[in-house]
Amino acid sequence: MSSNGDLRDAGSCESFWEPGNYKRTVKRIDDGHKLCNELVSCFQERAKIERSYSQQLTEWAKKWRGVVEKGPQYGTLEKAWHAFMNAADRLSELHLELREHLAVEDSDKVKNWQKDAFHKQMMGGLKETKEAEDGFRKAQKPWVRKLKDVETTRKSYHQARKDEKTAVTRETHAKADPSKSQEEVRKLQERVEKCNQEAEKAKERYEKALEELNRCNPRYMEDMEQVFEITQEAEKKRLCFFKDVMMDIHKHLDLSSNDSFRVLFRDLSQTISAANDVEDLRWWRNTHGPGMNMNWPQFEEWSPEANRTIARKERNSRSDDVVTLTNIVSAGEDLPQTPQETVRSRSDSVQYEDVRDLPGEKSVNALLPYTSTRARSLEGLQREELVKLGEEDDQGWCKGQLDNGEVAAGEVGVRRTAR
Repeated sequence: MSSNGDLRDAGSCESFWEPGNYKRTVKRIDDGHKLCNELVSCFQERAKIERSYSQQLTEWAKKWRGVVEKGPQYGTLEKAWHAFMNAADRLSELHLELREHLAVEDSDKVKNWQKDAFHKQMMGGLKETKEAEDGFRKAQKPWVRKLKDVETTRKSYHQARKDEKTAVTRETHAKADPSKSQEEVRKLQERVEKCNQEAEKAKERYEKALEELNRCNPRYMEDMEQVFEITQEAEKKRLCFFKDVMMDIHKHLDLSSNDSFRVLFRDLSQTISAANDVEDLRWWRNTHGPGMNMNWPQFEEWSPEANRTIARKERNSRSDDVVTLTNIVSAGEDLPQTPQETVRSRSDSVQYEDVRDLPGEKSVNALLPYTSTRARSLEGLQREELVKLGEEDDQGWCKGQLDNGEVAAGEVGVRRTAR
């Protein structure tokens, strides 16, 4: 039912005072109960939308956070971009809270009020509906009985007047007809007089019944008003309750009034405003551009006192030996007593490959580059040659000579791979 709250359509339907027309007011009670269910369903559905939106925000933030992290954007603008994903996570939490308000708090409030306002009967229907129906019927019953008398007497009176008119018409025609005898005309005149007397009696009965009905009207109206006001009071409670619930829902939906919501977008705005193109360009210049440090090539004097970690790979007809030398020291230094104290790592070793065999010595090439991790070690380059002088001792050590004449000793580890 649609209404603008005015009286423009007040006369477009049958009056409330007519028999049985109170049923619209009685039906309003059932409608009120139904509207409670519809209000809950309406915002339960909105709660599902909020939950879905919250999940989509979270998924969106997760996806694009990874994209931005792996992407080429950098500096303060990258931080500003990430702020949108962080804001989405926080906004997702707010919409999840909103969903809880709608689906739980607001819905439970309506359901609990509905239980208190409407009571179902064992035989079906609502107690309030039956009470209103009985109240209106009881208030209307005496008046309806009088109304029926009025309707009966009215019909009798109208029929009497109709009969009278018919008799008068016949009498008039008979007087104008020469073929009619005086006796026939006299009988028609008696008929007209009789119908007139019956019409007057019917009129008296009709007026009396109407008078009786009018005397019942004030009492009838009072009784009907009393029952109607009971239903009005109940409906007023429902209308006021619905208004309060809708105001609560409005407060929950109006995130602009939520402090967390305002802080969220304030922080987002501040992060975006903090993006500094000058700072980002300076960072790029110093990190990837002309501002980077450079070790320009300088003259290096040859020195026999060099420490280097090397590895070698020996070959024979049956197997491949990968020789790893670590902890290179000068030939004049004492060899360590416990090889286990030497640190071994893939990043601290170089593999070498045999290139020629000479009596008492073997020449090998570096297979992998070596980056020094200790101050006393030397840098090794891929394919750099060195000469292994003799075989390893029982502790796994041997001597080696670089192609520039430096002599070094180191711990040897051998890995053999069958051909």
